[in-house]
Amino acid sequence: MKEGAQLTPAAATPRYEVFHTDCPARDMVDHVTSRWGIWVLISLRSNDLRFYELRDSIQGISEKMLAQTLRALVLDGLVWREVEPTTPPQVTYGLTEFGQDVGEPLTDLFDRITQRLPPRSPQ
Repeated sequence: MKEGAQLTPAAATPRYEVFHTDCPARDMVDHVTSRWGIWVLISLRSNDLRFYELRDSIQGISEKMLAQTLRALVLDGLVWREVEPTTPPQVTYGLTEFGQDVGEPLTDLFDRITQRLPPRSPQ
């Protein structure tokens, strides 16, 4: 290397400005960490579910909120949606590879919290 030569740093891929209100990554984080988004991702972590199975697995969620949450997560590319052309249509949801990747730390967080909670008293 010649004396005084400077190394030029490799061009880094541009990062999203997550603290800007118009950042698409910020919208996705909002969807994932919304009141119901995290529960949808955790519910779908081990198997694909139909709409009503998903609704029944997340106690307290309304059909409207589930539909809105699923719509946002599908648009974000975290959840896939498959419609079987039957009467009535059967709609199944599952995690995409990206959704599994994003959901993994959420599952770890959920597991850590539930392992540290004191035992539940019998009801």
